[in-house]
Amino acid sequence: MDVNRRHLMGASAAGLAGALAMAPEPARAAPLTSTLGRDATQYGVRPGSPDDQTRALQRAIDEAARAQMPLALPPGVYRTGMLRLQNGSQLVGVRGATKLVFTGGASMLLGEGAGRVGLTGITLDGGSIPLPQRRGLVHCLGGRDIRIADCDIAASGGNGIWFEQVSGDISGNIFTNIATTAVVSFDALGLIVSRNTILGTNDNGIEILRTAIGDDGTLVLDNRIEDIKAGPGGSGQYGNAINAFRAGNVIVRGNRIRNCDYSAVRGNSASNIQISGNSVSNVREVALYSEFAFEGAIIANNTVDGAALGVSVCNFNEGGRIAVVQGNIIRNLVPKRPIGTAPDDDAGIGIYVEADTSVTGNVIENAPAFGIIAGWGKYLRDVAITGNVIRNSFVGIGISVVPGAGTALVHSNMIAEAPRGAVVGLDHARPITTDLAADGAQRYAQVAVGPNSVRR
Repeated sequence: MDVNRRHLMGASAAGLAGALAMAPEPARAAPLTSTLGRDATQYGVRPGSPDDQTRALQRAIDEAARAQMPLALPPGVYRTGMLRLQNGSQLVGVRGATKLVFTGGASMLLGEGAGRVGLTGITLDGGSIPLPQRRGLVHCLGGRDIRIADCDIAASGGNGIWFEQVSGDISGNIFTNIATTAVVSFDALGLIVSRNTILGTNDNGIEILRTAIGDDGTLVLDNRIEDIKAGPGGSGQYGNAINAFRAGNVIVRGNRIRNCDYSAVRGNSASNIQISGNSVSNVREVALYSEFAFEGAIIANNTVDGAALGVSVCNFNEGGRIAVVQGNIIRNLVPKRPIGTAPDDDAGIGIYVEADTSVTGNVIENAPAFGIIAGWGKYLRDVAITGNVIRNSFVGIGISVVPGAGTALVHSNMIAEAPRGAVVGLDHARPITTDLAADGAQRYAQVAVGPNSVRR
């Protein structure tokens, strides 16, 4: 039998034509909503209706959760009061096209003990209707695995999201015009807050809080936070892009922060906090802060361009100790804190530290007062300042030398254009010695000044 390539191709083509001729008509594609879950319009929900949709929406949420299926909200505007989320509630919209408009109540979406909750692709418009204190437009208490992703949360008359004892993920959302704070978490059980955009709040951007000092472990990563006001005033409680209070083992990494009345990142009694790789500009108080009763802080590889004080690691009198301040670029500090913050507090300082701390590999430029300060009166212990570059600062490095102050090592730094001195002894913020880096200067037993490169 003469079998060749042409005969095989012809036979194959003939077989394929026959198979196609006998094939049944293709099945029609399933509607999009059936692949996502239940369609909210099945329950009488009417997108675009001027009427209040609360009752119909609640029924749809309850029925979809009972069936363990997502609830699909087609494009349109839905006017609603408070809706209660159930175990397994998953609301899915079309990003930029599905919009819930708040008509009033304590919150728009409330979950109490509800787990495995998801909100995706929905705009939540609070209408600037005032909320009670300590409430969020989304308010979840005691839930596991709550995920809010790719939503727009706008014009909340209180907080944007309020979590208590919650684990989950808040990612890829946009917060605008929030009356208090965009994201508040109390006593987290394992939370990620990442890739969100927060534009314009009146208290703080993100708050990671605990009712008592303890492990928290929240990850605050890669967010863009801008225009944060200290609306209620105070001395640092408000006006911060990211505020960790009593929360241990929090990681704050890779955030872009701009235009804050107070700090970019403030850790208060937050042990083992890591603040790394953040880009900070135009903050009007301390840019990066670890204060009060903490043990352990890493502040590394950040850039700060424009602040009253670049980095502060302080309150040894309250137990604040153990830190590494490394690899930061800090520049263009202002000589005085503005009205509305604490204008009489110190300013124009690159880095300030007190106890059990290594300050190494930082670059500080244009600090009108001090490049680096170690200690406040007697509150100084075991500080090493090595390998830093300081340019254009009135005093390069200031070390407390009052009676009772502890030890400091100053070695291998490069200091240029410091007219008052490269290394100077301090009584609190007041220089009281000549340049300790100069030949023949008075020596202090607790201060070891090694070779430094000094350019007058």
